[in-house]
Amino acid sequence: MYSCKYHVVFCPKYRRKVLTGQIAERLKEIVQGVADESESEILEIEVMPDHVHLLCEVDPQFGIAKFVRLCKGRSSRLLRQEFPTLKTRLPTLWTNSWFCSTVGGAPLSVINQYIEQQKRSETKNDS
Repeated sequence: MYSCKYHVVFCPKYRRKVLTGQIAERLKEIVQGVADESESEILEIEVMPDHVHLLCEVDPQFGIAKFVRLCKGRSSRLLRQEFPTLKTRLPTLWTNSWFCSTVGGAPLSVINQYIEQQKRSETKNDS
């Protein structure tokens, strides 16, 4: 039994705003597929044009680093195959780095709300 929840953020190379429309939707599907295979759970995912927020629960024996590596690796390969414009704009889809924070002290509802508000604040800033 475990309860290991993580807030993960990762960005496209050069922070390019390429995660929109069908690319964003397909990315969500790919990440969900990795979660299903690894018996992890996606609690919340928000895809912004230039970064991804992910709230997930991952078995500590599987490891959050392995989970993120699989998500980034598979999504880079599949998205670049399915959307050739990504190949012309970026040498690789993702930066090597990513942010991860355990969600221990904060109630999940607070973290969920924060991630959901990212999209709303982004659209306000663009106006």
